[in-house]
Amino acid sequence: MAQPLRNRLRSSSITTVVSISLVLFILGLLALLILDWQKITRTVKEQANVLLFLNNNVKDADAAKLQKTLDVSPYVRNTAFISKDSAAKQLRSVNKEDFESLLGYNPLPASVNVHLKAEYLNNDSLKWIEKKFSSYPEVKEVIYQSSFIDGMNRNIKKITLIMAGFGMLLLLVALALINNTIRLTIYSKRFIIKTMQLVGATQGFIRKPFLWVGVRNGLYAALIAICMILATIHAAESEMEGFELTKLHNMSAYLIIAGMMLFLGIFISALSTFFALRRYLRLHTDDLYYH
Repeated sequence: MAQPLRNRLRSSSITTVVSISLVLFILGLLALLILDWQKITRTVKEQANVLLFLNNNVKDADAAKLQKTLDVSPYVRNTAFISKDSAAKQLRSVNKEDFESLLGYNPLPASVNVHLKAEYLNNDSLKWIEKKFSSYPEVKEVIYQSSFIDGMNRNIKKITLIMAGFGMLLLLVALALINNTIRLTIYSKRFIIKTMQLVGATQGFIRKPFLWVGVRNGLYAALIAICMILATIHAAESEMEGFELTKLHNMSAYLIIAGMMLFLGIFISALSTFFALRRYLRLHTDDLYYH
């Protein structure tokens, strides 16, 4: 009797596997975004810059020495020296006017463009970093957009909280959907379960093929969802090559997500199958028509 039962269970496996794999696919994409969110926020934060205007009498050798000092600072990611001539060329390209001919000289100072590390891009850290930069004798003025950085940090916090809440909600919805899919599958076999009980089959004997099919379906669904995620990532990287998405992803992130999806697919499928079976194993024959 176990063999016919297995054959009937296989007939509904495709629908179950497809349903679970779609849920795991969406959950996996969100997990990938959450794992990469720290890198994304770091990249966004480090686009902000601090501009150090140098004194007019600073020589190129002194400016190069200052730049090397800044490069080895623990809070600096990188620096770029902008000479007076380079600053004039940039301004001419924007305004399309030769202001040097009008004024007779180049009024723009040389500067060092500093990109700080993400963990130091907050107003408290920026205040003492500004004092540190201002203490260098070559530096005339320190400029940074305090309001922009503060607003950026607030928005990142809001988005992080929204993502965390959405992630928890999606996880609960995924658990409910997988559980309901399996419960419907077991419901369609409730008469077979009761028939096996009536002919003397033990609960363990009845559970075995159902649990095996549940584990197998969860495994297949997780593998399909993993393949779908890899295909989606590959397509996204091909379409948005200029955004360098490959820098956000690494093998450890893929392995964490794949392991999570395999665990959820197998564990939830087996657990939902077990509890759904227990319900129908306890029902009386007359109750099968009302549950």
